[in-house]
Amino acid sequence: MSRIDLTPFIREDTGSEIIVDLPCKSTERAFFNGYQTWTPSYEVRPTDTHIGIKRFFRRIGSPWGTTKYGDAFFMHYTGKPGQFHGFTYFYKRYEDTYLLIGSTDETNGYTIFRYDMIRGELKIRKDAGSSRFDQDLHIAAFEGSHDEVFDDWFEASGIKRRPAEPMAGYGSWYNHYDKINDETISRDLEGAAGILEPGDLFQIDDGWQVQVGDWDCNMKRFPRGLKASVDDIHDKGFKAGLWLAPYSAQFRSQLVRDHPDWLLKHNGRPWYAGCNWGGFYALDFDHPGVQDHLRRTFDKVINEWGFDLVKLDFLYGAAPWKTAGGEFDGESRGGRMCRAMDLLREWCGDAMILGCGVPLGPAFGKVEYCRIGCDASLDWNNIPLMRNANREYPSTKHAILDTFYRRGLDGRAFLNDPDVFFLRTDNIKLSEEQKGLHARVLAQYGSFFLTSDNMGEYDRDQREQYRQLRELWHNKDWTDRHFLDWIDKYK
Repeated sequence: MSRIDLTPFIREDTGSEIIVDLPCKSTERAFFNGYQTWTPSYEVRPTDTHIGIKRFFRRIGSPWGTTKYGDAFFMHYTGKPGQFHGFTYFYKRYEDTYLLIGSTDETNGYTIFRYDMIRGELKIRKDAGSSRFDQDLHIAAFEGSHDEVFDDWFEASGIKRRPAEPMAGYGSWYNHYDKINDETISRDLEGAAGILEPGDLFQIDDGWQVQVGDWDCNMKRFPRGLKASVDDIHDKGFKAGLWLAPYSAQFRSQLVRDHPDWLLKHNGRPWYAGCNWGGFYALDFDHPGVQDHLRRTFDKVINEWGFDLVKLDFLYGAAPWKTAGGEFDGESRGGRMCRAMDLLREWCGDAMILGCGVPLGPAFGKVEYCRIGCDASLDWNNIPLMRNANREYPSTKHAILDTFYRRGLDGRAFLNDPDVFFLRTDNIKLSEEQKGLHARVLAQYGSFFLTSDNMGEYDRDQREQYRQLRELWHNKDWTDRHFLDWIDKYK
């Protein structure tokens, strides 16, 4: 076992917070797991600074909800070199030796790590919320190789992933975004049928529904209904996946007009959870009406329409604050998020879940697959406005980094989804080198391996590229040194 005793290094212990003396050499690196799926999470040096939201953009972007996707509305970013924070687990690395400290229980609140790498001081505390609930830290420390410390942490936590096989396939989002209809999906299905293998996934993303929150099929776009689409997918030998954002409702949805009491409230006002779809609110999953609405939605999607997998997105919106009122009054946001994931598991039964936009700790052992990075972008690192106004912005660069540095979760907490890769040459701003690197990293370190191209348009060279990537995805014949040699050049 690689487990070690932190006691000799603890300077102060209050029960809900400890301070650890942890000197850091200039040659060492530290990893901080970000608040949720899309939050950049990679190793840093003592001279680096935290990526945050610039003060000017925080001020002007707040009405648009740009601070609501991550932790910027409740965590302080100092902006000083060497000062970082993260959630659920943290490690420090010297060459090939890792010191990992991880939470063994997030149901009583997120475990937050604050590390001043220059002073050599690590603070670990619970984001608890109420003395009604256990606020004690439940952590364990391990030292050894990468695989040793992650294996031993998950064994100590008692967490086992749900049984599932690695999944390859197609997702519609980056090909059409929300501009999909029966014709585009049918065309892409025909193209995929010439390249994908039996049992692969064909996933219909955002755009099929009437509105976000109104989870009925948009019959203007899909006049045959989505059961017909599922039947077509199954006839090709593929599994069928569908995107939903169950804890979200866009401003102009019928749900918001008819059921304002279903909205999650903070300080008496509906919680504005972000600016997607023209702005959206979070739903209060403790409301009986919300529970009945979502139970019926999943019954329709899984049992009536026949989808095999649901991609559940924007899940962070379920628990931005501690629970206010009712049976769970004062419950921490981490505990609330854990309950939100338990409900999704109950409603979906044995159907496969791909979690996305979710704090990772509460998803451990609850979903078959989970996104472990931000959305890819059609360019390298998005535009300056996005980089300054939203820490969780889409970025191919960050998607690559997240895929590598969260690799320890793959096969232990769930199977990792690093988002899609691209081989196409149109509607893309990535260079061939960038596309190739992105695809190879996803093939090596991901268990969910989707593209978002119209595969029917692949030429002979692209078909051969895809074949080689599938082979790498199956064999995983890189070493971590391949990536670490690359990282200093591009990071």
